[in-house]
Amino acid sequence: MRSHSLTLLLLSSFAAVHAGNVTTGGQCNQGNNRLQTGTYQFWSECTATNYCSDEGKCTPKGCRRDDFPFGYAQDSHIIPDKCPRGQFCPDEGTACQALLPVGSPCQMNRDDQCEAPPNFKELADTTGRGLNSNGSVCLNNVCMWANVTLQNPCVVENTAYIAYEIGGEFIDIVSRGNCATGLYCDSVQKVCLNEKALGEQCDGDKECISWNCQADGTCGRPAAEPRHFGIYVYILVALGIFGGMFGTLIGLFCFHRKQRDTEREKRMQYWKEQNAFHQNLKNMRETARLSILSLNERSARSTMYSREDTQPILQGNVQKTSGLRNYMARDDGSDYDDGVVMQPTKRMQDGNRF
Repeated sequence: MRSHSLTLLLLSSFAAVHAGNVTTGGQCNQGNNRLQTGTYQFWSECTATNYCSDEGKCTPKGCRRDDFPFGYAQDSHIIPDKCPRGQFCPDEGTACQALLPVGSPCQMNRDDQCEAPPNFKELADTTGRGLNSNGSVCLNNVCMWANVTLQNPCVVENTAYIAYEIGGEFIDIVSRGNCATGLYCDSVQKVCLNEKALGEQCDGDKECISWNCQADGTCGRPAAEPRHFGIYVYILVALGIFGGMFGTLIGLFCFHRKQRDTEREKRMQYWKEQNAFHQNLKNMRETARLSILSLNERSARSTMYSREDTQPILQGNVQKTSGLRNYMARDDGSDYDDGVVMQPTKRMQDGNRF
């Protein structure tokens, strides 16, 4: 439904030209007040928080119509009040004014400026489509009551707005009338006709009860209508959700288990390698110890045989050795004999004995 989304598109594109730049106390000209082309938004030379007074000066606004007016900070203490019941705030924002009777001039698309009919509860639009305000409409800048019945002459207002889409812009025509609720003002016959049901041929949104004339020229379901699905859809969605959850958990469990097995295998292989390494070191130490012991035994046996078979030759002043040798014992239990013959000192020859 293009006309309903039009307002948001226009407001987003209008932020840059919402108001002028003349601040409070500056000079302005009421003759330059206008409605912007394509958006029909009110514009003046003053900033968004001011209006151009009759004296030609920008003056702070005295009222507002929006809950969050443009140009004010959220916590600002200068935001003017909204008008009470029975009054309205004009586009300029000058001050609150009394509602206008039927036939009075009103500002464009300002149904809220018009006085409500006595039976406003019956004529008021309760659909939320903004067809009227308490049974009153402003058409062609004139206040009217939306109370025209079936097949009676009506007044229609067609307004062309500029709307934007990807790749360009297009013209969106909004048609309004003063027919009672449940009727629309036909733009050709200028009489009130019944709104059309779903599936009937249409030329505009206003002709359909659903307020949604589709691209194929038939009335479709309301754009804001919630869609209801069968119970099987909810069951399938629930199964899909739980299936996805459990599938994810199982997949993560299998993945981490494989990782744990791989890490366990690495640790086992490392332990085996370290154990083999320590065993090799132990074997090497044992072999070295046995080799040293065997070498010492052969050396001792060889020395004993040499002393029995040969006699030393004494010549001149050659002194007899004491037979002491430099003997060292190692921590690993192996013995070492360097074979060096120690010469006795004079003190030893004098009678010191071991």
